[in-house]
Formats: sequence, structure tokens, C-alpha cells
Amino acid sequence: MLLYFSEYLMSFDSSFRVFHYLTFRAILAALTSLTIAFIIGPVMIRKLSSNKIGQSIRELGPQSHYEKSGTPTMGGTLILVAIAISTLLWADLGNRYIWVILLVTMGYGVVGFIDDYRKVVERNSDGLSARAKYFWQSVIGLTAAIFLYKTAVLPAETQFIFPFFKDVLLDMGWTYVVLTYFVIVGTSNAVNLTDGLDGLAIMPTTMVAAGLGIFAYLSGHVSFSDYLAIPYLPNAGELIVFCAALVGAGLGFLWFNAYPAMVFMGDVGALALGAALGVLAVLVRQEIVLVIMGGVFVMETLSVIIQVASFKLTGKRVFRMAPIHHHFELKGWPEPRVIVRFWIITVILVLIGLATLKLR
Repeated sequence: MLLYFSEYLMSFDSSFRVFHYLTFRAILAALTSLTIAFIIGPVMIRKLSSNKIGQSIRELGPQSHYEKSGTPTMGGTLILVAIAISTLLWADLGNRYIWVILLVTMGYGVVGFIDDYRKVVERNSDGLSARAKYFWQSVIGLTAAIFLYKTAVLPAETQFIFPFFKDVLLDMGWTYVVLTYFVIVGTSNAVNLTDGLDGLAIMPTTMVAAGLGIFAYLSGHVSFSDYLAIPYLPNAGELIVFCAALVGAGLGFLWFNAYPAMVFMGDVGALALGAALGVLAVLVRQEIVLVIMGGVFVMETLSVIIQVASFKLTGKRVFRMAPIHHHFELKGWPEPRVIVRFWIITVILVLIGLATLKLR
């Protein structure tokens, strides 16, 4: 929005041209969303607390979690508000990638909001049924996948990229829609499974978003993409503004979500942020890199799958509890130790993901 206003102001003063630089607008987007989170955060927490919108704790969970019962939840709304305002202010609203990722993120946020609302406000322990939740996740994910496939202009927009090889590009055809659907829905649910400890999900999310933002910027720059032998995607560069807004909002939320948390993210945040990462990876054609950078999310998801499969097939559990962060808690690790170590793992994995830019 302000990009168009700056074009008008350039007729009076050429210094307003600085707003056309992606890196400058990305910095402003991060600062804007961070500021919004800091301002709205305390007000939202007080409002949630006064309305008794608190988290209920599973009886089967670690005993250390019982004291968290009643902590305000649905704090992910704060993240989405900050991202939306910041992106609308600083991004190029003529870029279809921006609208796709923004609408998918907010759409998943609505699904998560309804689920949280039913659980904590209407006191319906089931919330939104698993079938209904998956249905609406599928509708949004599939709609985005079909739209991106139908509006693709360049072959590179729908090709599958193998990050460790320069010239290995797979023309996917309609299988692009299938892959995109599973990446969006799968990543959304993976982040949701990870959101079980104070700050555990939000920091890996912001780090992976920052890493994919670098890919977006480089892919959208003709010289950098040529030098690094990655596909040139003219519309992708603008995504760095969204990524910066997500990072700023995430850090602002972490201020209140750090151990011991004053507010929890809830499904409204976890489902939306996971979907955002999935869309980012698809738009910059780095699905494999997402798996690398988001290794913590993959590990959490696999631990649940392995646990369920093992119990159904053998009647025995592989882990003391799934997702795996609870396994380490039950082994005696203090919650902050689990959180920080998972953060460190994510830093390493994001760096490995970025290293694929040169390992070709």
C-alpha cells in the first residue's frame, strides 16, 4: 500500500525511491510487525485473561504442565494481525504471490480460530472435529495449488528442484498440484504438533521463514539466481517482505510466549504459520529445503506416526510420549532445556539448508 504512495511522493522528492528497495521494505515490515505485537500483546493477554480464555491441559501429559492450566491461549491471533497489517503496508499488492500466501495463511488461521474458540470459549473439548478441520485445510490448500498451477507463467514455477544438483529439474505437470497440496497441509499440521512447549514452535518457524526468505530474495533477482544456478522466479523476491513480517511478528509473540509463557499460540497460530511455511517453500520451489530446515517439525510428526503405528501393530510404545518433545520431558529434561536444544537444532538445519545454495 505504502509502495504506491511512495511512487506519488517520488514526483516531489526522489529520495522516496528508497521504498522501492526490497531489503528496505523488508526491514520496515519486520519492525512494523514487531511493534504491532509489542503494542497489542499486553492488551490481548489482559482481554483473554478477563474472559477466561485459558488453555486446558491433558491429563495424560507431563505433570509439570498442570500449572499451565488457565494460561491464555489463541495468542496466534496477535501474530496474524501483525503479519497482515505489516504485509499490506509494505508489500507490492500487485504481486499475486503475496495474495496467495496471505490468503492461505489467514484462511488456515480462521480454521484454527474456530477450533480454539469451540474448545476454550464454548467449552467443547472436541473443538472442530478432525474431519472438518482436515476438510477445510484441504479446501484451502487445494484451491491455492490449483490457482498457482493455472496462473504459472514460467516452466520453473512448476518444476521440481533437486537442491544438490544444478540442472536436474523435473517437469511435474498436474502432480505439482498434488505436491503443493500435501506440502501446505502437511507443514501446517507439523507445526501444530510441535506447538506443545513455551516458545518451541515459534522460534523454529521464524528461523525457517527467514531462511526461505533468503531463497525468495535470491530467486527473484536475475543476477543472483543465475550465479547460484537456481531458477529465476520474477515474483518471488517480494515474498521477503512477508517473511520479514512473519519474523517480526514471531519475535514479538515470543516476548510473551517465552518460558514461562504468558500466552499460548493455539491452533489459530500454529496451523496458519505452518501453512505459510508450506506456501513459501512451494513458491520458491524449495520443498526439499523445507524438509531440511524444518527438520524439527519433521521429527515431531514422525514421532507421532511411529508411536501410533507401533502401538496399533505391537501394542508397545516407542517413545514415553509423543510428540517427541514430551518424550524428553518424561526422561527428566527440564522444559527450557528441551526448547533451547530444539532451537539449536533448527539453527543448524537452517544453515545446512542455506548451504545447498552452493552445494550444486
